[in-house]
Amino acid sequence: MTMRPLLPDVVEGETKMPWTETSRTTAEANQDVPRRVILIGPPGAGKGTQTHTLATHLGVAHISTGDLFRRHVGGRTVLGERAQTFMVRGELVPNEITLATVRNRLAEGDAAGGFLLDGFPRTVEQAVFLQQLLRQSGTGIDAVLEMHVEEDEIVRRLAGRRTCRECGRSWHVEFDPPRAEGSCDACGGALAQRDDDREEAIRRRLDLYEQETRPLLDFFRERGLLVRIDARGPVAEVGERAISAVGTTDHSGRS
Repeated sequence: MTMRPLLPDVVEGETKMPWTETSRTTAEANQDVPRRVILIGPPGAGKGTQTHTLATHLGVAHISTGDLFRRHVGGRTVLGERAQTFMVRGELVPNEITLATVRNRLAEGDAAGGFLLDGFPRTVEQAVFLQQLLRQSGTGIDAVLEMHVEEDEIVRRLAGRRTCRECGRSWHVEFDPPRAEGSCDACGGALAQRDDDREEAIRRRLDLYEQETRPLLDFFRERGLLVRIDARGPVAEVGERAISAVGTTDHSGRS
């Protein structure tokens, strides 16, 4: 598939941010480990919990598109101002802005040694863009990890969340219950279930995720890059599975 360049290398007027996500370990000197990894998973799969552990193990920069947008907005950069106009309306940030944000971040020095991408790509078009961008530097995607959890388990995880109306502290009726049902241990405020944590809303989000992500997973599977990880069970066990998965991946940068 041929794709014309979508964006200049650096957006005019853009200010580089002082990124601090890099985690360096002994893996930095080990050229046999995957260096450019993508993490994909549905809401409630525990993806956010695993990113720091995996990035530290690999000795690479953890790059989250959500964090990128928030930092650009906070830093009042050109991209941040453009993204904020959509974010405040609850709309998706346009593809062009997302691609420019990722391109600029990957140009930062710490990403040259490798990265763990979280939240990007979300579409096949974005995946092709990333492939072309990495080819310019003679590299490629080493592995794509899919955090897999059955739908009913995700509903169980998300539907049990409760949030304090006063202090915002989060609880879980099964995994982290307060001492008194319906009352926050921290401040005594009333606990409530967010609308998007109700079962019907969760299943709608999962249906949308499946529709949007399936073509992307197929794209990476066809290229031999996709590795599915069982994300059930204790956090530490899931982390061990993820580390084991990247250790057995054929990371020849085939993309």
